[in-house]
Amino acid sequence: MKTLKLFTSEVIPGMTVAEDVYTFNNQLIIPKGSKLSDKIISRLKFYSISQIIVETKEEEAPSIPSPVLLEPTNFPAFKVSNTAEFKSFKDEMIQTANSLQKDLNAIVANRAKIEEEELLKKIYSILNHSRNGTHIFDMLHCLRDYDDQTYIHSINVALICHVIGSWSKFSKKDLETVTLCGLLHDIGKIVIPDTLIRKPSKLTDSEYSIVKTHTVKGYEVLKNQNINIHIKMAAMMHHERCDGSGYPLGMKGDQIDRFAKVVMIADTYDAMTSARIYRGPLSPFEAISIYETEGLTKFDPKYLMTFLDHIYEFYQNAPVRLNDQREGIIVMIDRNHISKPLVKVGDSYLDLLKEPDLYIECFL
Repeated sequence: MKTLKLFTSEVIPGMTVAEDVYTFNNQLIIPKGSKLSDKIISRLKFYSISQIIVETKEEEAPSIPSPVLLEPTNFPAFKVSNTAEFKSFKDEMIQTANSLQKDLNAIVANRAKIEEEELLKKIYSILNHSRNGTHIFDMLHCLRDYDDQTYIHSINVALICHVIGSWSKFSKKDLETVTLCGLLHDIGKIVIPDTLIRKPSKLTDSEYSIVKTHTVKGYEVLKNQNINIHIKMAAMMHHERCDGSGYPLGMKGDQIDRFAKVVMIADTYDAMTSARIYRGPLSPFEAISIYETEGLTKFDPKYLMTFLDHIYEFYQNAPVRLNDQREGIIVMIDRNHISKPLVKVGDSYLDLLKEPDLYIECFL
């Protein structure tokens, strides 16, 4: 039996995994011999596994296309992408990202003073282009063609943190703090070589060890700044997980800063549903499915359930395409099974909760 190394974007259900697949912190997620399914492929994307080894029969000579930068041409833009308000929102986002790049580079290179009010003004200027939390998600999902893992990503995480904080009834002061936590959580990445941050193939162990230091480096950049301690802790702890599987310290539960717990959710959701150089974005329903099956052990249930309880409102009545290429409309979402809604296809209704092999591939 021959083996073949493929990008995750190239694998298809039915392939057999030839080697155990581990996360970068050595957690086994897919054992050797497993048959790939849509759900398993989603897990690979969730853990940012860019390549795996699969089996291929001796007589087979599969033609595998060369890896290309995937363009997320079918990601949800079903409500606002052609409106004047979205174009204004997009312009504001790009302008803010350019400004933020200068600000953060100055802070890292010259230890410039962080002006919290000025940074908040930039984010609140974007928020002024939206009507509410679900509208923010609507706008953000129309911007998924930007493969920017630092500046646009930081703005996205700040906006999502603000929305989760609002849904969680944070005070005005705490809402401002969690927004800044999201905005500055990845400042340590600026210290990491961009060739590693944007590497299209799997990082080596030594390369990943360098990338992981962005949490500590971010804290070091911020530690002497006269800013809220939660902002510093979020930079350090946003890759920790409540079950102790995260880094850099393997903290658990209440050891992790409460604002960092919000950033964790915002950070992973934005990373999963955004384009990356080695893959297109996951459908939000793929991301939500992973949160439903694995998230409650890794994230604080209080914040995760608040997030899930509100996010489903965004997807009501959305036109979608299923993985079998049928198109339909979401007509009802069970709050206990958000990733498996009722979809109207033609004159029929499909309850995805009763159809384990079907899932929402994309929005139209």
